[in-house]
Amino acid sequence: MKKSIKLMSVAILVLCLSAFTLNIGAGEGYKVGDKAEDFSLKNIDGKMVSLSDYKGAKGFIVTFTCNTCPYAVMYEDRIIALNKKYAPMGYPVIAIMPNNVAVKPGDALPEMKKRAEKKGFDFPYLIDADQTVYPKFGATKTPHVFVLEKTNSGNIVQYIGAIDDNYKDASLVRTKYVELAVDALLGSKEIKEKETKAIGCSIKV
Repeated sequence: MKKSIKLMSVAILVLCLSAFTLNIGAGEGYKVGDKAEDFSLKNIDGKMVSLSDYKGAKGFIVTFTCNTCPYAVMYEDRIIALNKKYAPMGYPVIAIMPNNVAVKPGDALPEMKKRAEKKGFDFPYLIDADQTVYPKFGATKTPHVFVLEKTNSGNIVQYIGAIDDNYKDASLVRTKYVELAVDALLGSKEIKEKETKAIGCSIKV
């Protein structure tokens, strides 16, 4: 009996510690309203890219994505469409590959370049080689989107989450979260849904 009680106590302690650890992880990264730090990451063309390079931008659609995640692949055409629509309006897509390439060799820079050429990416596809940028944002999935608005105070996070509400089929999408967010910012209106749950593969560390 005493042994059972002791084992139960140990199990409860483990669960409590696990829950504590999960809560710590859940609280990391930018929240809506935070100022995002600039970064300098290598693009597939070998050049370093920073947000500060975009002098005329009104904001950014920062998208953490990769080659190897099926969810990310299903969203590629929609990410391309976002850039085609909003880059001319001042909100370009900045795609960042956050995975550890030792774990996912298919996400290494040469493979990123091949994928970008095959799909015709017309936006930067950057590699977070040291995995220092995605934790600051609090990205956990691929894809995971952060809409930033450029202000006098810096690049302010205005939306975090999914691109839309149907990763399987673009034709069945009912709510285009990122488009609604950017449209609201362009129209100087309040974003109705500022945060949604990102659906995708976990970022590999």
